[in-house]
Amino acid sequence: MLGKKVRLERIINRDSGKTVIVPMDHGVTVGPIEGLEDMRTTVSKVAEGGANAILMHKGIVPASHRGHGKDIGLIIHLSGSTSLSPDPLAKELVCTVEEALKLGADAVSVHINLGAPTDKEMIRQLGFISERCDYWQMPLIAMMYTRGPKIKDEFDLNNTKIAARVAAELGADIVKVVYTGKTESFAEVIKGCPVPVVIAGGEKMGSDEEIFKMVDGALKAGAAGISIGRNVFQHKHPEKMVRALCQMVHEDVSVKDALKILKS
Repeated sequence: MLGKKVRLERIINRDSGKTVIVPMDHGVTVGPIEGLEDMRTTVSKVAEGGANAILMHKGIVPASHRGHGKDIGLIIHLSGSTSLSPDPLAKELVCTVEEALKLGADAVSVHINLGAPTDKEMIRQLGFISERCDYWQMPLIAMMYTRGPKIKDEFDLNNTKIAARVAAELGADIVKVVYTGKTESFAEVIKGCPVPVVIAGGEKMGSDEEIFKMVDGALKAGAAGISIGRNVFQHKHPEKMVRALCQMVHEDVSVKDALKILKS
């Protein structure tokens, strides 16, 4: 399994054992939203801030490659759906592990909506991609959400525990789930998942302090890092935001100190 270990070290800080990922796969779902119009500029700002990796779809990689500046890990997202679809929750595979390898990816990711009408197809996709990742020694990140007719609260603790465990059971190397709102409850998610867990950033939040408090709570629960998109690339100072988050994740700085870093 040396290949996976080598690649994981490109997206995980070797000293802290944690990661700061900035997903930029939103264009397939909702189009060229604020912060994703000029991909090279955004990637440069995120890289300068010290993020460990960016995450995007295959076709946007050429428009994001800079050829200069700080290095940053590349995660290729393999699944997608659009907001125009009759069923936006139904994620389809739109890329292969082999294509990701050709693009120089350090890892791949898939999105699964447990509870959606088509969740059995998405679970099948996760199992299939897991096998291909083992074959090619490519790290797999599973974005696990609980959304659909039966789901009353996607932040529910039990739902989140199930989502994280499903990903681990089917071969994910890193699991991404929502933060359950409290350190104590999220610690239960961590306890039940034998692979590293990172938290999703979710919708654009009202304040920087709110973001930092969420990250602080997750880290205290044992999270292996964060995967935050809009609250980073739509920030008025993305590089400073990433720098503050990296200090929290890798250096254990407090919410108060993170705010100082952001304002410096």
